[in-house]
Amino acid sequence: MPQYVGAIDQGTTSSRFVVVDEEGSFVALAQMEHEQVLPQPGWVEHRPEEIWENTQTVIRRALEQADLRPSDLAGVGITNQRETAIIWDKETGQAVANAIVWQDTRTADIAKGLIDRHGADFFRQRTGLPPSTYFSGPKVRWLLDRRPDLDQRARNGELAFGTVDSWLAHRLTGRHVTDVTNASRTMLMDLEALTWDSELCEAIGVPESMLPAIVPSIGEIAPCGGVLDGTALTTILGDQHAAMVGQAAFDVGGTKVTYGTGAFLVSNTGTDIVHSTAGLLSTVGYQIAGDPAVYALEGSVAVAGSSVQWLRDNIGLISQAAEVEALAGSVPDNGDVYFVPAFSGLFAPYWRDDARGLFAGLTRFTDKGHLARAVLEATAFQTRDVLAAMEHDTGRRLDEVKVDGGMVANALLMAFQADILEMDVVVPRVVETTVLGAAFGAGLSTGVWSSTADVVAHWREAARFTPSMGEAERARLLAGWEKAVQRSMGWIES
Repeated sequence: MPQYVGAIDQGTTSSRFVVVDEEGSFVALAQMEHEQVLPQPGWVEHRPEEIWENTQTVIRRALEQADLRPSDLAGVGITNQRETAIIWDKETGQAVANAIVWQDTRTADIAKGLIDRHGADFFRQRTGLPPSTYFSGPKVRWLLDRRPDLDQRARNGELAFGTVDSWLAHRLTGRHVTDVTNASRTMLMDLEALTWDSELCEAIGVPESMLPAIVPSIGEIAPCGGVLDGTALTTILGDQHAAMVGQAAFDVGGTKVTYGTGAFLVSNTGTDIVHSTAGLLSTVGYQIAGDPAVYALEGSVAVAGSSVQWLRDNIGLISQAAEVEALAGSVPDNGDVYFVPAFSGLFAPYWRDDARGLFAGLTRFTDKGHLARAVLEATAFQTRDVLAAMEHDTGRRLDEVKVDGGMVANALLMAFQADILEMDVVVPRVVETTVLGAAFGAGLSTGVWSSTADVVAHWREAARFTPSMGEAERARLLAGWEKAVQRSMGWIES
């Protein structure tokens, strides 16, 4: 009989469920978008109950497509938007506020206060992370500061905190759990011990009673009920960690870039924690139950695919995202126009909350093709900045980088990415590697795949982009980009 696994991919803009067979092929897929709640500039929220309802709906639809029951699945994995914070009532399971999304910048003052009181190294040495609006622990503190009733209930042990994986796992299994990858993005977990750190919790102001149990990423977690009654939750992986597994980047130096709402570079550093001196994050890559954790260096770009959405929805330059490639290809180059998409500041390797977005180099010669091209090229430039920092930290020059996510369908962008990186860019046969990684984890837990080597055997290359740009042109473009980035900084003064 064929074997199947399921995977929930709960992302920033949508929820999906896929059914995958033992060959690593998608048998069924269902997807639903959820609303982006934007109360004021810099704030981004989601409605937790909407996410839960949508998740149940896509599970039912995908199983119906595949003509399967939950009991036909060997196991199920969850992959999720990582740093998004949710607080809910332990007794009722109901969320007590909207989720604060990873892109949200409202905790800038809290992050600054943590640095002023404790120093950035206090957090970086223990967690691999600098204080930033990015991470979920300070988001919890912000909610408790604004709602004294919630603060008191949290101290009474009545409230639970979790990232989106925890929210879904609790609804599916009744257990309050998270995995090591998601826990490593809270600023509350000791990166080496893989446990919650009492001093970190006290420093940030998050009661330990709110926190979920930390479990390995890949391994038996709990039986499911409700919409998945009959199978078990066997994997939890934050989205970028799942993509690393989906790209079969199990060897030291294995590096992937996922182009989604943002762009995320992750490089496997094995069982060694590499502490960055170049603005990157040290994080858990993944952990298989019974094995030591595998660590990684990560660089996060806040705005990648969402810049194309912005060009469509806010500016109206295109009517569909797919049109951007043709518009950008209508001009031979960027016309010396650069776009810095610092809508919520700049993430790695700059970490500047005071930066804001801009177009630079505009002249009367500039037309909409140059603007579209500049928007696309910004993703490649930001990726290059992070990869350069990664090579600095590891002392390792890469020959190639594996890429995935929606933007890899844009051949113009991928060719420019190879040119500006001066290395091969490799596209896999299955570009939806985030949800595939969660499925691979579920299958590794249950024997559908016997080992990571078995997973590697199911990975296939679909396309390869090789650099052809001359060194002088690359240097000229990078100089223009770096100048534009500097212009974007210091826009917000307080």
